[in-house]
Parts: sequence; structure tokens; C-alpha cells
Amino acid sequence: QVQLVESGGGLVQPGGSLRLSCAASGRFFSTSIMGWYRQAPGKQREPVATVTRGGQTNYTDSVKGRFTISRDNAMNTVYLQMNSLKAEDTAVYFCTLRSPFGADYWGQGTQVTVSS
Repeated sequence: QVQLVESGGGLVQPGGSLRLSCAASGRFFSTSIMGWYRQAPGKQREPVATVTRGGQTNYTDSVKGRFTISRDNAMNTVYLQMNSLKAEDTAVYFCTLRSPFGADYWGQGTQVTVSS
């Protein structure tokens, strides 16, 4: 079974930075697509960034140039470095894993609040 545990969320001022981490259990991490989604109050969940097992990354337009997704296969961990944070980045951030068999797994989410 796969379990995903996020950490690193919190309260930060506009323009600040946070680094989210997601530790995965199970044996599919290195061959899985990893990603981050977010859900703001009253809005639908949306994709933020993904990274393939080969390291190819993809970002939603609103975070390009500010966020960086990376993975450490030896540690079964995926990261999201968030810089130049804006109020509109406030959301619950979820880690996701898509296994080689097409199954999707989600973490419990971590709150990110950008406010002065």
C-alpha cells in the first residue's frame, strides 16, 4: 500500500518562501509520476506541478518561474520549493502519486497561507 505524508506548510508573508515535502511509502516511488495539487477555499482542486520518473517537470502557468518541483528517489520524497509567494497561492496543497499501473494516491494535505 502507498501512503503519502506532506509537511512544510504554514503561514508566510507575501514574497516569502516555503518548501513542501512529501514522503512516500511503498515500492513504486521511483517509477511513479509525482505531483502537487492545491485547493483554495471555494475553488476546485487544481494541478500545480508534476515530475516524471525521468525528472521531466511540468507547471501550471500561475507558478512558472516561482515554484520548483523535485524528487529524491533514494529518500522516496518529492519536494515543492515555493518562492515569491502571493496571497492567491493560499490553499491546501496535496501530494499525489500515479503508479506505473495507473493508480492514483493522495496525501492528506498541508495548509499554506500567504498573508501579511
